[in-house]
Amino acid sequence: MANPTLNFALVDQAFVGANSAPITLKNAKPLLFNTQEAAFLAGYVAAGTSKTGTVATFGGMQLPSVTIFMDGFSDGVAQYNTDAGSKVKVLGWDKKAQTGSFTGDFDNQANGQNLAKGFIDQGADVIMPVAGPVGLGAAAAAKAAGNTMIIGVDKDWFESAPEYSDIILTSVIKQIGTSVYDTVKQSVDGKFVATPYVGTLKNAGVDLAPFHSFDSKVPAELKTKVAELKAAIISGDLKITSKSQN
Repeated sequence: MANPTLNFALVDQAFVGANSAPITLKNAKPLLFNTQEAAFLAGYVAAGTSKTGTVATFGGMQLPSVTIFMDGFSDGVAQYNTDAGSKVKVLGWDKKAQTGSFTGDFDNQANGQNLAKGFIDQGADVIMPVAGPVGLGAAAAAKAAGNTMIIGVDKDWFESAPEYSDIILTSVIKQIGTSVYDTVKQSVDGKFVATPYVGTLKNAGVDLAPFHSFDSKVPAELKTKVAELKAAIISGDLKITSKSQN
């Protein structure tokens, strides 16, 4: 340990040793997020608002912090199908096989645009890209199509990508800023602990953004059901799991 007197925090990943096994350090705090919970709600909304019966998701690279979104999204669609007796398809991810579509990077928006266009050509009218800036390429493809909605990730894309606000159905939010602020404050106040922070729906570390422009278009009964599911997850009555969860 080169700097034992300094405190560290790592966003979206646990600290690991040379063999990639998780390790605990007294001065190092992982900031993790169980985004599958909020992504489950997003998948449910996607399935409930799709007019084509086909939705899609893709990632930048196959990392746990990416596939955890895709797992939750897939499960949300499956739950909607069970509840509504529907057969909405998910393109881009197979949770059971843990295989799907990835652009291979988080920078080239053209890759996201091309991949999203392929999904749109297959009938997808709601897409959740989990690929950082590459996701804006998907938004460009959706806007050009004219009949496709985007679900943002990490932050509320209605606010962070206003040029696409008219196609942002909702977003899966991670409150990274709050977790970082709280961790820094702990250190400043002399109360730093290495216990991992895990953001959940219960502690508001993850959440589903408002529907904004689509608020009047999302059926009231769908909103009610999503609120019920969120409450069930928070209470622990409904468990949303992912191979990548924390």
